[in-house]
Amino acid sequence: MDPNKIKRMMKQVEDAMAAVTFAEEGEAEAAMSLFKRERRVLLALKEGHTDAKTLRYALNASLRINASLDILYVTAPGSNSTADPLTEDFSAELKKAGVRYEVITRSGCMKQEIIDQTNSRHDVLFVVVESPASLDADCKKKDGVLTELWKNLRCPLVVVSDAAEA
Repeated sequence: MDPNKIKRMMKQVEDAMAAVTFAEEGEAEAAMSLFKRERRVLLALKEGHTDAKTLRYALNASLRINASLDILYVTAPGSNSTADPLTEDFSAELKKAGVRYEVITRSGCMKQEIIDQTNSRHDVLFVVVESPASLDADCKKKDGVLTELWKNLRCPLVVVSDAAEA
C-alpha cells in the first residue's frame, strides 16, 4: 500500500477521534470543523495564452464556492519565463477579493501537468483552462497513454472560450 495513502488514512482516523472528543464535550461546531475539507479550483494557464475572461471566470467561481485557487502556470520546456504580467495583476485582484491562492510554475506538457496536479491534490473540485488547443502544446506523448490518463482526470474540466462572442 502507498505510504501517502496510509498517512492520509491515519490523519482521517486522528481527526475522527478528535471530533468525537469535541462532540462528547458538547462542542459540535468544533467537531464539524474537523471534517471540513479545503476546496480548491485549479486554473491552468499556458505561457503566452492567458485571457482576462478565463482569469475572471476562475476568480468568480472561487468566490462563489468559497474555494482557494491554485494557478498552474505552464511554460515551454527550456523557457526562463517566470510569470505573465497579466497573472501578476490578477494576483493583486485576488488579494483584493480575499481569495486564497497559490501560483505553481511548471514546464512542459499542460495536460500532463494538470493530471499530475489533480492526482497530488485531491481537494481540487474542477480545472479551468482557456482553450483546448493549449492543452496539447509541448506534449511529446502521442501514444494512448496520456489520452487514457486524461480520460481518468479526477475532476471536471471547464473550458472558457471566446467562441460565444464571435
